[in-house]
Amino acid sequence: MIAFVWAEGRNHVIGYHHHLPWHLPADMHHFKEITTGHSILAGRKTYDSFGGHPLPRRKNLVITRNPNFKVPRNVLVFHQLSSFLKYANEHKDEQIDVIGGSDIFKLILPYVDELYKTFIDADFSGDTYMPTINYHQFKLVESKKYQPDGKNHYSYRFDHFVK
Repeated sequence: MIAFVWAEGRNHVIGYHHHLPWHLPADMHHFKEITTGHSILAGRKTYDSFGGHPLPRRKNLVITRNPNFKVPRNVLVFHQLSSFLKYANEHKDEQIDVIGGSDIFKLILPYVDELYKTFIDADFSGDTYMPTINYHQFKLVESKKYQPDGKNHYSYRFDHFVK
């Protein structure tokens, strides 16, 4: 099963200079809860934003067109969409969480089964945007809204959709 896990602002921004343009500890906690124990698929730029180290307690997968991209031995690299889709088909029992960036979301969008979206009720400056998703293809199964508090300075909502 393939799931998207991401956060976006009102203006659909998901990144700025290869980083998140907000500080929202609740979203980081939510991300860890969803992805820990699963496989995660990141594009090269997103993977590089981890500081060149795989995220712990997850099977790290990277998709890149760069044939010379070097990663630690325990990271799987795909150079073509078809090779990733073959892997996903062979591992249907495992959840693969796609975590970005924008080009990777766009590439995998026709194959996604589940969405974990954090909506942050604010506009952000950014250079990376979430591609348009046809939400009519999905059913909202859970939505939790939160107000700002001492650690989280924005209103935000966790939405979970399934196909």
